[in-house]
Amino acid sequence: MTPREALAAELLQAADAARQNSYSPYSHFAVGAALRGKSGRIYTGCNVECAAYPAGCCAERAAFLRAVSEGECSFTEIAIAGGPAGEPPSSLCPPCGICRQVMREFCGPEFRILLTDGRKTLEYSLEELLPLSFGPENLGGDCHEEL
Repeated sequence: MTPREALAAELLQAADAARQNSYSPYSHFAVGAALRGKSGRIYTGCNVECAAYPAGCCAERAAFLRAVSEGECSFTEIAIAGGPAGEPPSSLCPPCGICRQVMREFCGPEFRILLTDGRKTLEYSLEELLPLSFGPENLGGDCHEEL
């Protein structure tokens, strides 16, 4: 296993473990995410649903919010695992549009997104999943340099 494959495996395992904390009483679809900061630290998140649906939070955003609240604002990759609660991941679980936009706020086009269905893992760049994106530089600056 190459060093890159080992890092990916570690992140995928953390994402799958985060799924176990999912609060998904309505959809019964558990998602876990594991986000690696440029420091090397891993931040996990899970989806949290609310009866008032828009108030819930996706696993990916939960991981980003946790990382930022703990002082990290630069990231290299995220792994996402999802599927029916209580079962292993069974299909790829790509990030929703809002999560992609949050990723874009903190990450450049080369940011890696790893998706797994429990059998295979696919890798995408943020640019592939969010082409022609709107980001901080569209508002007059590139805050990535400040982070």
